Amino acid sequence: MEEEEGLGGEEYLFKVVIIGDSAVGKSNLLSRYARNEFNLNSKATIGVEFQTQSMLIDGKEVKAQIWDTAGQERFRAVTSAYYRGAVGALIVYDITRRTTFDSVVRWLDELNTHSDTTIARMLIGNKLDLANIRAVSVEEGKALAEAEGMFFMETSALDSTNVKTAFELVIREIYNTVSRKVLNSDSYKAELSLNRVSLVDNGDEGSKQTQGKFSCCSR
Repeated sequence: MEEEEGLGGEEYLFKVVIIGDSAVGKSNLLSRYARNEFNLNSKATIGVEFQTQSMLIDGKEVKAQIWDTAGQERFRAVTSAYYRGAVGALIVYDITRRTTFDSVVRWLDELNTHSDTTIARMLIGNKLDLANIRAVSVEEGKALAEAEGMFFMETSALDSTNVKTAFELVIREIYNTVSRKVLNSDSYKAELSLNRVSLVDNGDEGSKQTQGKFSCCSR
């Protein structure tokens, strides 16, 4: 890959986390985006899984390492460590379960505690394919997102509606934020290096995605 001006040859590599209550569809959103797959019988995530996707922005290859953070309460103390270095977040709720929408503020509090205030954030109302039994209106989702300064989108991991758009909007926002920084400052280079996360080589040269899994007890 051609050396990118201002980054001293370093790649654009951004860490993005997906958070929200259990069973809102976080894992299926990620698998739909990364592999175009959907598992109707998917089980609750234990610990944290990730996928790495590449996309071209302004002619440059940008990689996003996207982490699927377990939503179950008993794993939250473990997964909180994985907020470190995140520059983007998707906060997901299920439009058919109001309790998951009510939990968004709590997830935002946790995100704000463990991440930088400049993190790119998107509120996602998932399971749009079940809109006929929705418990949270589009207007409520938009209002919360506006109040918290977030992007907003409703998606369906089942039929792919808005999934790619949501992920790529967040990644582009991160890239735009980074591009506005003074890239030749020593302090920024140190910050960039600190926030970079390591890619896992899947042995497939030229592959546009890598994946990994950390169990609840891995370090």
